[in-house]
Amino acid sequence: MSSKDEERMEVAEDQNIEDAIIAGESDGDDDDNEQEDDAMENEANGQVYLPGRKLNNDEELVCDESAYVMLHQAHTGAPCLSFDLISDPLGDDRETFPLTAFMVAGTQAARTHVNSVIVMKMSNLHRTSKERKNDDDGDDSDSELSDDEDEHEDKRPHMNCALIKHAGCVNRIRATTFNNTHYVATWSEMGRVNIYNINDQLAAVDDEQACKTYENNKVGDGVKPDFTFSGHQKEGFAIDWCTTTRGMLATGDCRRDIHIWRPNDKGSWTVDQRPLIGHTDSVEDIQWSPNEANVLATCSVDKSIRIWDCRAAPSKACMLTADNAHESDVNVISWNRNEPLIASGGDDGFFHIWDLRNFKSKSTVATFKHHTNHITTIEWHPKESTILATGGDDDQIALWDLSVERDDEEERVDPQLKDLPPQLLFIHQGQTEIKELHWHPQLKGVLFSTAHSGFNVFRTISV
Repeated sequence: MSSKDEERMEVAEDQNIEDAIIAGESDGDDDDNEQEDDAMENEANGQVYLPGRKLNNDEELVCDESAYVMLHQAHTGAPCLSFDLISDPLGDDRETFPLTAFMVAGTQAARTHVNSVIVMKMSNLHRTSKERKNDDDGDDSDSELSDDEDEHEDKRPHMNCALIKHAGCVNRIRATTFNNTHYVATWSEMGRVNIYNINDQLAAVDDEQACKTYENNKVGDGVKPDFTFSGHQKEGFAIDWCTTTRGMLATGDCRRDIHIWRPNDKGSWTVDQRPLIGHTDSVEDIQWSPNEANVLATCSVDKSIRIWDCRAAPSKACMLTADNAHESDVNVISWNRNEPLIASGGDDGFFHIWDLRNFKSKSTVATFKHHTNHITTIEWHPKESTILATGGDDDQIALWDLSVERDDEEERVDPQLKDLPPQLLFIHQGQTEIKELHWHPQLKGVLFSTAHSGFNVFRTISV
């Protein structure tokens, strides 16, 4: 892919998502239904698709827009298999449409030398058209536009991008704010970890003219990392910024080594050359505790989850271990921000909930098997302690509410529900090979996800 191709980016209309949760079903005795080509009528005659049900030859999955408050796609020149959301000064718990979000992603292009860190501003994110229609009869408190203004307003979402040339594919990328500066850390396939100051890029994408100037001048080609660490002996994927001690970073590689980074008084970082000792295989994910300084969790191909206190010597820093946490590789973990809970997802398709107060017992407080392939991403809702999202190689994102209990009366009305976990709120489809998802910390109920097929930005009626 050429550099010119790499810069052609667009946000697609929300109506382009083809695959979701409603199956349009035809009646075998009705020739008119068999020949129906109108998607709207298919939706009207359809039924809710239940996981595990096989579609007939004359059935297809179509998106029910009424199940979404918002639904958009975004495409970049090369797939971005890792991204992070950037906090902004626009306010918390935002619901007023159109919405705006800032994010950073890293490409995985076919040719190593054309990869980039992409700083993005997505704006003009409106409700789905079906949601707007449903609101026509009532008062839409989220819209300040009159009907006439609403008809003529440009509903197309916008995306401004500023690129930074990156050596090698970006395995994983994470953002933080430290000393009034926005930084991103990247794990490169070249085996190096880089830290970039992205203040200039954020300023560029926030201004249309500045963004064009940035692109035309190819400024990103000359941007160098503020700091690079080449001490890992293999490439890796595990990386996380600490939220309790700003500027601290932890990185784990495919050999098994974990290094702790600390900011120094020279405006740079000091990396402890002694790796934390404990894992026996590739470290797949790292999560700092959201509440306790110097405490972090890791998961590994060695099937274990470990809790560390990095104030101790590297050989003694592992405080708790859950061996054989999954039947195979443990790919991802997420630390609940409000409760002492960790969620983990693995190659076995299971996700488990661990209570850190009983971690020594090595028993889970909840286990779910819904995904039919590897779980590649998992994240708790930033404010609702019982809600989380999972995604995987079965091309599904599932939303869960662990506080929900089974309703026997509902099962008697619809016996098919007895095979579904009652905690399963919603299934989102339409992406291929889902790699990562994140709840936006400031946009109420909004999820961002990335896959080989591009980005989705959505909010469901469930959360």
